[in-house]
Amino acid sequence: MTKSPRTPSTGPTSHSGPSEPSATKSGGRRAYHHGDLRRAIVTAALDVISAEGPSALSLRDLARRAGVSHAAPAHHFKDRTGLLTAVAAEGYGLLAATLTEAANLKDAGVRYVRFAREHPAHFQVMFTPELLRGNDLELTTARALAGERLRDAVSAVPPDGRGADARLAGVAAWSLAHGFATLLLSHNLDGPVGDQDPEEVFRLLSGLLFQGSS
Repeated sequence: MTKSPRTPSTGPTSHSGPSEPSATKSGGRRAYHHGDLRRAIVTAALDVISAEGPSALSLRDLARRAGVSHAAPAHHFKDRTGLLTAVAAEGYGLLAATLTEAANLKDAGVRYVRFAREHPAHFQVMFTPELLRGNDLELTTARALAGERLRDAVSAVPPDGRGADARLAGVAAWSLAHGFATLLLSHNLDGPVGDQDPEEVFRLLSGLLFQGSS
């Protein structure tokens, strides 16, 4: 109802089952495609960030990659900052989910490093606040949840293993995991780590800092 529908080239999507109501409500198959377009734009953005960094992002280029009009990405993200904010919020959500499954603080650190290795584009954007819309509700909620999961892991360590100040212990744990992950992704640990499993190397390092974390 807002824009002229563009008929997709693939078969009878608008005639199949549960997808039909949402498509017809918003003006046909174009609206149903928009549900996938947001994901396609984010995925394309992650590819660009991984290859060239966030400064290379252009909504017009992403629209071209997705085969849609140059105005289509703005429908979902408003602008480049909105897109990067969505990427960061998704990253914090993924990080919170993996930290939730940690068995202890050391495992939480390993999972943090694993997240950075598996989601390097998310990781880069998440910790570059000048790229983001800091008051975005989705972002602040996901970031707070990830922080809470890390604090939970720190609080589970007995005081004799982490010191009396759990907050400072949390800063130390985060600094260790984040610093290791950052150095790893920037290839500054290629020499020291070599052919070893980075996660196993991190386990050894974290054991030196938190004696009671496993």
